[in-house]
Amino acid sequence: MKIKTALITGGASGIGKMTAYQLAEKGYQVVINYRTSEAEAVLLTQSLSETFGTKNIAVQGDVANKEDCIRMVNQVLSEYGTVDVLVHNAGPYIHERKKMTEYAFEEWNYLLQGNLSAVFYLSKLLIPGMRQQKWGRIITLGFDRVETAPGWVYRSAFAAAKAGLASLTRTIAIEEAENGITANMVSPGDIINEWKEKKIEEAALSVNQNTVNRRQGTGEDIARVIAFLADEKSDFITGSIIPVTGGTDVLGKIHKI
Repeated sequence: MKIKTALITGGASGIGKMTAYQLAEKGYQVVINYRTSEAEAVLLTQSLSETFGTKNIAVQGDVANKEDCIRMVNQVLSEYGTVDVLVHNAGPYIHERKKMTEYAFEEWNYLLQGNLSAVFYLSKLLIPGMRQQKWGRIITLGFDRVETAPGWVYRSAFAAAKAGLASLTRTIAIEEAENGITANMVSPGDIINEWKEKKIEEAALSVNQNTVNRRQGTGEDIARVIAFLADEKSDFITGSIIPVTGGTDVLGKIHKI
């Protein structure tokens, strides 16, 4: 059987890193895209190779930049020939709380390009190869209830880009269904940074009174869903937006802060 290759954008840390371990464990060759975290990305590829015996590489590039996306894809295809699974994990985010009118033009454009246009760039470049082999998986990341295009106070650019991405993900699913390509979105709950690289078993030991099921969400929670969608037998799941929130009203919680 052909060994499949997965490209994970922003994969050097956090949810992307946990996803890399999940996919490598299932036998995927993993390409870790990074923008500035070269040391972390290289160390991760080495760890994956030593642990699972897979061939993995790190590729630098800013997904918000079209030329970087073209260069990255050319580099990956020259190394592996195909990309079978594309996980759009990278997504610029501004933590500072500010209203729409307070965003600089440059900030707004960068958030839209990094969270929405980047998916167009990479999908456009990689879908032709997926069509040839009649198989492919495209997985994007959103946020709680993104498919309803909700307002998100102080996060106007990020929310607008992700709402557009939800529509784009479903459009790709419809357009490419006949080619054996699925496209789905996973919407993480409020997973704080320190838990993005932790496992479920660690969370089970930590009680969180603010969540419905009384434990903290982890990067593994999200990575397991991504890996499931990438599976050969998940071909009947496409155009779906899957919330992984632990049942918590994430936006309601945020709006009350």
